[in-house]
Amino acid sequence: MRQVTVEEAREMLQGDNPPQLVDCRQPWEHDHCRIAGDVLMPLGDLLDNVGDLDRARPVLVYCHAGVRSINAAVMLEHEGFETMSMRGGIEAWSLRIDPTVPRY
Repeated sequence: MRQVTVEEAREMLQGDNPPQLVDCRQPWEHDHCRIAGDVLMPLGDLLDNVGDLDRARPVLVYCHAGVRSINAAVMLEHEGFETMSMRGGIEAWSLRIDPTVPRY
């Protein structure tokens, strides 16, 4: 599992073959703010939902500040996925990539 910066994440998501973007936060957090194109899979339910992910594509996981996403990425890696965690989470995304994303 590797960590990527929000700048690297943006570049990958805008590329020709973007990774699957997974938000491992809680539904109320996702309702407050999110990154377009993501799939909500709260950390506690993650392993119950791995069947919804394409094993042939990398998975980029994010959370609020980057801690839960590390755990989620490690869990997915143990399930055979190529994973990445977005360092700094949606907080860093809002500060450095898209200031229209609300902070909390």
